[in-house]
Amino acid sequence: MNDPVLKEPAESGQNFRIKINAPVFLTSAVLILAFALFGALFPERSKQIFDALQAGIVADFGWFYILTVAGFLVFVLFLMLSRYGDVKLGPDDSEPEYSYLSWFAMLFSAGMGIGLIFFGVAEPIQHYANPPVGEGGTIQAARDAMVLTFFHWGLHAWAIYIVVGLALAYFAFRRGLPLTIRSALYPLIGDRINGPIGHAIDIFAVLGTMFGVATSLGLGVLQVNAGFNYLIGLPVSVPVQIGLIAAITGMATLSVVMGLDKGVKRLSELNIILAGLLLAFVLITGPTIFLFQAFVQNVGAYLGQVVPRTFRMYAYEPNPWLANWTLFYWGWWIAWSPFVGMFIARISRGRTIRQFIAGVLLVPALFTFLWMTVFGNSAIAMDLSGIAPIAATVKNNLPVALFEVLGQLPLASLASGLATLLVITFFVTSADSGALVIDMITSGAAENPPVWQRVFWACCAGAVAGVLLVAGGLQALQTAAITSALPFSVVMVFICYGLLRALQTEARGSAMDLAITGVPAGARSPVSWQSRLSAITRHHDKPEVSAFLRDTAKPALQAIAGQFDGSGLSPEISEDEDVIDLKIEHGERGTFRYAIRARGFRAPSFAWAETRKTKDGERTHYRAMAHSSEGDQPHDVTGFSSDQLINDLLNRYAHFRQSRRLGP
Repeated sequence: MNDPVLKEPAESGQNFRIKINAPVFLTSAVLILAFALFGALFPERSKQIFDALQAGIVADFGWFYILTVAGFLVFVLFLMLSRYGDVKLGPDDSEPEYSYLSWFAMLFSAGMGIGLIFFGVAEPIQHYANPPVGEGGTIQAARDAMVLTFFHWGLHAWAIYIVVGLALAYFAFRRGLPLTIRSALYPLIGDRINGPIGHAIDIFAVLGTMFGVATSLGLGVLQVNAGFNYLIGLPVSVPVQIGLIAAITGMATLSVVMGLDKGVKRLSELNIILAGLLLAFVLITGPTIFLFQAFVQNVGAYLGQVVPRTFRMYAYEPNPWLANWTLFYWGWWIAWSPFVGMFIARISRGRTIRQFIAGVLLVPALFTFLWMTVFGNSAIAMDLSGIAPIAATVKNNLPVALFEVLGQLPLASLASGLATLLVITFFVTSADSGALVIDMITSGAAENPPVWQRVFWACCAGAVAGVLLVAGGLQALQTAAITSALPFSVVMVFICYGLLRALQTEARGSAMDLAITGVPAGARSPVSWQSRLSAITRHHDKPEVSAFLRDTAKPALQAIAGQFDGSGLSPEISEDEDVIDLKIEHGERGTFRYAIRARGFRAPSFAWAETRKTKDGERTHYRAMAHSSEGDQPHDVTGFSSDQLINDLLNRYAHFRQSRRLGP
């Protein structure tokens, strides 16, 4: 039933452990390392291949990116406005772990990153100087530049994240499936998610995430180099950038090895504070009133043009601008979606789908719009008024754009140092957290995978970023994002369909939690309501729930399997460390499954990149959660007697026979 995961040795003191889903880990590692080796040994040939790949994808699949991203936005808006918006991401009685204020603050942290620091000035000033159509350097070009920037960083980007994050949250918290991408396809292919199809899906997710993270790290090191050049005169060159990647990746690796996850958590919080200070500094020392006016006007102009912009392909006037900007962003967001989706899923348990979509779609987008207005319009205003030739200065050097603007403000050196520090801290947390996402996917969502695996993926991200810089710089980074996201965009289309299929069972009532009604009807040995209440409200530790699985659940499933043996069926019982699974084959009519799993619950943390030491320091309680193949949500059976478990199973088996028309 479960993915092949090599178990941790019994001796906890052993330093080197392996917990991997071998097909996913090994295939992903071989492909990534082969890419890095080829790029390092044959940089010129790599550049030619990157150029050919980008040209081919733009020519043949650009329409697919445009159409699918538009579809993702329409899909999430449909879910938000439909009856499915009332479905909770968790059991019906679950409540959000965080207040709206705390939740919004954490969504800000997901929305902030190296990309905003890099493109906050670079993108608006580039569109202003070289618009896709029309003359650059004009008032109209300035207006259009902000609309184009909002378009790339607005609703479409967050709709992509919502598709993955919503699917992860729904199938993990409401349906009890592992927190992996393949779980979203369970309604479509059933148990085959644990086979080659599921492995391929996870491999696509790993490759997309790796190249998405590497793209961000590459952009970050370009800007760190530009910052040090501005501050201390450090030369801007590829060797220097490779050295910076090695040094900062070493810092991220050190944080993993030393178990500094609480430090990374505080670093994430520090990132938001530093970003807020930098934003406030530019807003106050720059043209404040103009920036507020521009923000309002920019939002209105964006909303007025969002639909035509969504489908603009430049089919009648072919334009390389589409590949260099829009398709790059769509590919980058898709590649990043497992990373950001995992984050927003982990902090959103207990919210309704409507709350989730509205919050994730609107709040980070508005903050991003404010950021882009403050930095982008400040740069454009300086150029238009003649204060500084920002557009000419950054024409062929995008990473220096931010420092050129800060150089025109008071305390320029201090502000530039703050910006450089901010990029470095984002680099460290992105490398560490991105490596955790990949590690979770390649370990089959194993609990507490060893630290060395995350170190391996963090080093891989740094190596891939270095190779991309050597093999073509910014152009290679863009190509990597567009190319790696193509297969995963196809997976995301099926994720949407699988999520919709699962939500349709909610409407039919098959997701009803039968355990909430108390003692199942017909149980021969009901317990008192006081005992049942105690079982529901008590916090159980893992040994208690494991003993329940061993002493109560397993004998109950064995008893009913023995009864099925006498009726001509061939039930199979499989057992793992934390799950007992009964499977009954019915030929072409399908397979009935009933599983009971020990599941731990804890409040999600602000920075979810946490290792075993951090987790063990928090209070975790365990429940025995039952789940069947009938599409019902996991329900709590902790404290059930053997007869009650059998009755619960038979209720669901009766539904299975009725739905398959197997007779009485």
